[in-house]
Amino acid sequence: MARRVYGKTGCSVEATLSVIGGTWKPVILFYLVSRTRRFMELTRLIPNATQSMLTSQLRELEADGVVVRHVYPEVPPKVEYRLSELGRTLVPVLLAMRDWGDSYKKMNRSKDAEEGGGAEL
Repeated sequence: MARRVYGKTGCSVEATLSVIGGTWKPVILFYLVSRTRRFMELTRLIPNATQSMLTSQLRELEADGVVVRHVYPEVPPKVEYRLSELGRTLVPVLLAMRDWGDSYKKMNRSKDAEEGGGAEL
């Protein structure tokens, strides 16, 4: 089922990162937490990722069994992506990453405000 070997260290964190690591995979997975999404919807939600990069990342996530791709037999083709049962087990990890990111951004905003001394631009 899995797409690749999980690295050289045998560390479980390395195994996790081999599946969800990278710039776009966690973002794609996060947007799939709430509901099934069509490909073009994901491209709009993640505008800095090229369509070919999203396609590549989605294929890897599908190969690793965390995303399910469904193609509807119609013209033009309709393709949807959702988290698999295995992918749903990543929801707590993704939500923890979101919460940590929110805290980190707040901390940096506070730090920037302190360093700026409240001076106007």
